[in-house]
Amino acid sequence: MHPALTNILSASLLCAAVSTLAAVVVTFRIRTKWLTRMVSFSAGLLLTVALLDLLPEVLETGMHSKTMFGILLAGLLGFFLAEKLMLARSHHAHDKPLQDKHDSFSRPVPLILLGGSLHIFTDGLLMAAAFLTNQALGWSMTIAIIAHEIPREAGDFALLLAAGWSKTRTLVSNLAARLSCSAGGVVGFFTLGGTQHWIAPVLTIAAASFLYIAMAGLFPWLRNEKGDAGWHGGFMVAGVFLGFSLPG
Repeated sequence: MHPALTNILSASLLCAAVSTLAAVVVTFRIRTKWLTRMVSFSAGLLLTVALLDLLPEVLETGMHSKTMFGILLAGLLGFFLAEKLMLARSHHAHDKPLQDKHDSFSRPVPLILLGGSLHIFTDGLLMAAAFLTNQALGWSMTIAIIAHEIPREAGDFALLLAAGWSKTRTLVSNLAARLSCSAGGVVGFFTLGGTQHWIAPVLTIAAASFLYIAMAGLFPWLRNEKGDAGWHGGFMVAGVFLGFSLPG
């Protein structure tokens, strides 16, 4: 098996195992305030990987900076429009991650599972682009994906449990959805491996994804948290430090 494909499959399975296990622990054992602190950590890590790992790597491929920022802008706008079209959120979209009771009514269970699977498939595709660039960047991407998947998946766990699903059924369904990351990685390997000129644009879209998740998804939750600023600031700095220290 090709070394890059081995890394992609290993990383996708690692994402599935770690994010699911962490989401179970977070949902069943950890209090909400610690989840929001983890969100701060994820925000710092995502911003750092996007700005200091992915985008510099794109420039090193020879892409013109204006082209890169144009793709980045298109990606940010595209993610905004996709979210508006695919997720029929209520007017109370800024509740806490594990206490989003409004979403339990506005997001039916099939949408939760379908939306999660599509999101995870995209993660696998972006992961493949990173590993096809170099191994270090691929593992940096993997760590960043795990970091942002934990709070998202914990939220999905909470919503499915609130819909009356058993813990076992919720766990099995989420593990099945996680396999779409491996599918996305395989598709990315075979479609991007022979067309290297597509890797730089895909990495730019990956950076746009991380920036959008952090700025439009995580920061609004954190902005509405009352107090605890020291903890949130500390966790965000820790995320920045980890992202800065990752090889890329």
